Amino acid sequence: MTIPTSITAFLQEPYALTKEQIAFYQENRFIKLKQVLNDETLAFFNAAISQQVNKMNKVDKPLEERSTYGKAFLQLFNLWREDEISRSLVFSMRLAKIASDLMQVEGVRLYHDQALFKEGGGGITPWHADQYYWPLQTDKTVTAWIPLQATPLEMGPLEFSAASHQIIEGRDLEISDESEAIIQQRLRVTHFTHVIEPFDAGEISFHSGWVFHRAGANLTEQTRKVMTIIYMDKDMKLKQPENKNQVDDWHTWCPGAVPGETIDTPLNPIIYKN
Repeated sequence: MTIPTSITAFLQEPYALTKEQIAFYQENRFIKLKQVLNDETLAFFNAAISQQVNKMNKVDKPLEERSTYGKAFLQLFNLWREDEISRSLVFSMRLAKIASDLMQVEGVRLYHDQALFKEGGGGITPWHADQYYWPLQTDKTVTAWIPLQATPLEMGPLEFSAASHQIIEGRDLEISDESEAIIQQRLRVTHFTHVIEPFDAGEISFHSGWVFHRAGANLTEQTRKVMTIIYMDKDMKLKQPENKNQVDDWHTWCPGAVPGETIDTPLNPIIYKN
C-alpha cells in the first residue's frame, strides 16, 4: 500500500485553531475538533491501520474470558516503528502542530502511539487519568484520539470530565473496576461537566495527561477503531518514577533517558517545532 500524494500533502497542511479554541483547551484540558481529517485520508488510514493491527495483534482469548481492561480494547503500541504508513500519520505536521498550539509550547516530541480497537461487544474503558502511567515532569502532554470512522454513542466514544485535571484524588489508580467506581463517585460531587458526545467522521479530540476520561461499551457489532498519538513538550524532562507503571513506561517508551534531563532518545523524536 502506498500513500497517495494528495494525502501526504494534506497531512502537511496546518489546521488553523482560533484563540477561543486554545483558551477552551487551556481551561478544560480537552477539546474536540471537527474536520481535522478529510474523507480520503480517514478511509485510507482506516484500511492501513486495521491491516497493521491485524498483523500485530496476538490476543485470541474470547471477550468473556478477559479482564475489564482486556475487554475495553485491543491495544497495540508504536505502530510507527513497524509500518511506514502508520508513521506518516504519527509524524504528520498537521496533528503535531495542533498539539503544540493547544499546549502553547515551542514544539512537541513523540511519547508513543497506540491503536485502541474496541471490538463489537467490547466493555467500558473505566475512568482514569493517563499521566498516572507516565514518568514525565510536567503536565505538558496531550493525546490525539483519532477515530478511524464516525463514532456514535453506541460505539463507545471517548468521554471527558471537563477541567478535572484539577482533581488530585484518583490520580494514583490504574485503569480498573476500582478506578471506575472511585473516580465516578468523586466526579459526581464536583461541578465538572461530564461530556459525552458522538464523533463525526474526521473529528479528533485532544486531551491532557491529567484530565479524567472514560469510554462506554461498544454496543454494536462493528469494531470501534481508534488511533492515538501521545505528544509531549519537546523540552519534557524525565522525573523519578513514582510507581511500578512509571518505571515500566520509562524503560519501554524512553529507554536511556535520565531522570532530571530532557527525554531525547531515538524513540522520542521531535515531530514539530515552531
